[in-house]
Amino acid sequence: MTLRSYVFGVLAAVVVLVVVIEMLRRRQLRERHAIWWLSAGVLALIAGVFPETLTWAASLVGIELPVNLVFFVSIATLFLVCLQH
Repeated sequence: MTLRSYVFGVLAAVVVLVVVIEMLRRRQLRERHAIWWLSAGVLALIAGVFPETLTWAASLVGIELPVNLVFFVSIATLFLVCLQH
């Protein structure tokens, strides 16, 4: 992982968290939707700061490429959001 991609990942996660908190503060985002966004932001921040955790989690589940774990979790989250609506 290059320094540029490392910094970009961390900054993107921090921006998501700041935007969600600001939207909650201005009451532009409902709390039940904010939980999903805050969870995604925190997980992205953890994966951005500690990229080896993503590799560890993928090997724990039995997935060969960590990016496939990211796609799977993203699709599962979108499915749960669709069920909620």
